[in-house]
Amino acid sequence: LYRNVVREVARASISPRTQRNKAVSANLRRVFERHGQSSEPEAFRRDVENIVTFMRSQREYKTLLERYNPLIDLTAEERIEATARRVGLNMP
Repeated sequence: LYRNVVREVARASISPRTQRNKAVSANLRRVFERHGQSSEPEAFRRDVENIVTFMRSQREYKTLLERYNPLIDLTAEERIEATARRVGLNMP
C-alpha cells in the first residue's frame, strides 16, 4: 500500500527525483508509521486506497485531456490560429 502511494506521488511529480521536496516523502512515511498502529486499520487502508485511486485518475485524466484536446494549453490567439488551420484557413 505504501509503495502504491509512493509510486503515484513519483508519477505525479513534475520535477526530477533529485529536485523533489524531501518533506513530502518524510511526511508520507510518518503518516504510515503513525497510522500503521492505529485502532482502525481498515479505515486507514480504505482512505489510502482512495488517495491512490484519486491520484491515478487525475494522471489519466490529464493524459486524456492532452491527447483529445491538444489546444488546452495554448493562448486564445494560438487556439484561434490552430482551429483556422485545421479547417483550411491559414491566417497571416
